[in-house]
Amino acid sequence: MAYQFTFSGNPLPAALRGGVLACGLLATAATAAADAADAAAPSWKFSGFGTLGAVHASVRDADFTSTVMHANGAGRSERWSPDVDSRLGAQLDLALGRWSGVLQVVSEQNLEGNYRPRVEWANIKYQASPDLALRIGRIALPVFLAADYRKVGYTMPWIRPPVEVYGALPISSSDGVDATWRWSVGDTRHATQAFFGRTDRHLYLDRRLEAHGIAGLSHGIEHGPLSVRLSALTAHLTTGIGTEVFTALRAFGPQGQALAARYAIEHKRVSMASAGFSYDPGQWFVSAEAGHAHTHSLLGRTSTMYAGGGYRFTTLTPYLGFSKVRAHGANRDPGLPLASLPPQARPLAAALNAGLNIYLATIPIQTTVSTGMRWDLATDAALKLQYDRVRPTDGSRGTLINTPFSFRFGQTVHVASVALDFVF
Repeated sequence: MAYQFTFSGNPLPAALRGGVLACGLLATAATAAADAADAAAPSWKFSGFGTLGAVHASVRDADFTSTVMHANGAGRSERWSPDVDSRLGAQLDLALGRWSGVLQVVSEQNLEGNYRPRVEWANIKYQASPDLALRIGRIALPVFLAADYRKVGYTMPWIRPPVEVYGALPISSSDGVDATWRWSVGDTRHATQAFFGRTDRHLYLDRRLEAHGIAGLSHGIEHGPLSVRLSALTAHLTTGIGTEVFTALRAFGPQGQALAARYAIEHKRVSMASAGFSYDPGQWFVSAEAGHAHTHSLLGRTSTMYAGGGYRFTTLTPYLGFSKVRAHGANRDPGLPLASLPPQARPLAAALNAGLNIYLATIPIQTTVSTGMRWDLATDAALKLQYDRVRPTDGSRGTLINTPFSFRFGQTVHVASVALDFVF
């Protein structure tokens, strides 16, 4: 069963709104001149999805969460948190001959701690031929197996996509264009997608996440119960993370400027690639994904993977999973050489070195073992229970957030989750 949803809340950029409007006007003109098949009456469909969840984490000096795009989670902020997985989404699809459009709005916790709805998808598609489709607008980034439904818990056996893998790309959509060509070889179906766009997303206070020149390719393969996706993308990334530290470091001359140039996330080239498969003949299923990301910044260079599977007993589906993220290179830096600095400058330099290493500790190095049970209690609803054993290592806080200076590195975190997923 496949679902496609679209997500939104932030207004589209002015240039993109103009492009979408122009496409809408072109769609109207083209429809008026189309043949009888394309002149059919428009049709629309409203659908939605949601998750009501609660999560408990054994950690007391950090928060476990499903994405770094959340303000808090379970552990330090709340013993039982509804914010880790809970969300509500609605989608409107409109079809008009060869033209179609989709608008999806999702409400989930953001970095400001509220549930302000955000527009995740808002695009217009033109089916140029049975095999070629073109889109413009806000489009899901086609990276990872669950790219089109990563926020729709009902479509997955587990409560959430593995955070070690999907956390490598916390943004899930971009504003731009794409083209998808579908073709077949015997019983094997292929879909090759090229995309280009950008994103400018408000994080919190005056912090923004900007990625421009997002460009990539994705190739999907389907053969019976086997599905495969290969993806690669590149972009230039800018965020306000660590601005105060890097501004102060630059005041220490060439050595501080070199540190800032190395780690500051300012117009840094980001590249990533991923490959995954799922095999689901019906009674049982297995899936696995692996990825590699290189950020040329304090976000580091990481490799990720997960593997999981389960067995269906009528309405009950027990499952197991294992996921891992590891860093390439050190997650600490000696920083400014204190011995060569004047005595009066050393306290500030030492504080800046500590601040830099706090940021470097956010490069995730972590393994998670998961087990759970899904109960399909109704046609469009599923209740899930899940246990995760999360272990950050090597001086990293892993995917945990809200860690204080006193955070105890190397502790194992036990996470218990319950979630009700539904679609309508």
